[in-house]
Amino acid sequence: MSRFDMPDATVLRARERLVLDHFRDEVAHDWDATLSTFPHPHYEIVAQMTVHDGDCAVRGYYRDTRVAFPDQHHELIALRHSHDAVIVEFWLLGTHLGPLGKIPPTGTRHRTRMTAYFVFDADESLVAERIYFDQLTILRQLIAGLDKRRPRQLLTLIRAVFGLLRMAGREPDPRLLTTTPPDLDG
Repeated sequence: MSRFDMPDATVLRARERLVLDHFRDEVAHDWDATLSTFPHPHYEIVAQMTVHDGDCAVRGYYRDTRVAFPDQHHELIALRHSHDAVIVEFWLLGTHLGPLGKIPPTGTRHRTRMTAYFVFDADESLVAERIYFDQLTILRQLIAGLDKRRPRQLLTLIRAVFGLLRMAGREPDPRLLTTTPPDLDG
C-alpha cells in the first residue's frame, strides 16, 4: 500500500477501537489489557529520546509514570487516520505525587497537550506508540505550582532543578536517532 492509499473504513474503525481501548485500559491501570493491544509492546517517548521495548520495559514505564502521577488520565482532542497509523491529540493530566525520575514530587497538577502515533504494520498489528510532547511544558507547570516563599517548597524547587540536571545527561536511545528519509518518488 502506498502512502496515498487509505485502508477501507472497516480497517480504520478496527484500528480506532483498538486505540480507544488502549487509552481506556491505561487510565484504568489494566496493564494486561493495555499490553494485549500489541503483539510486542513498544513505546517511543520522543521528548525524552527513550524507547521502552517489550513487556517488562513497558510495564516499568507504566509503573514509573503512575508512581509519579497516580491519577494520570487523558482528555481526547482529536483522532485522525493515516495509511499506517491512528494519530491522537490529547491532553495528559495528572498530579505529581511521586518521584519523576530524579525530580521529587511537587504535589502540583499538570495539563499538557500531546500527540501519539499508533503505528500499524501491513498485518494491522499495532507495532509502536510514538508520543510527542514538550517536556518543558510539564516541568514549568510542576515548578510553577510551588510557593517559592515557603522554605519547604523552595527546597523542593531546588531538589527538582538538581534532579532535572542529573537527568539531562542521559544518552538518547539510538533507535530514535537512526532514521531513514522516506522515498517520496514512489
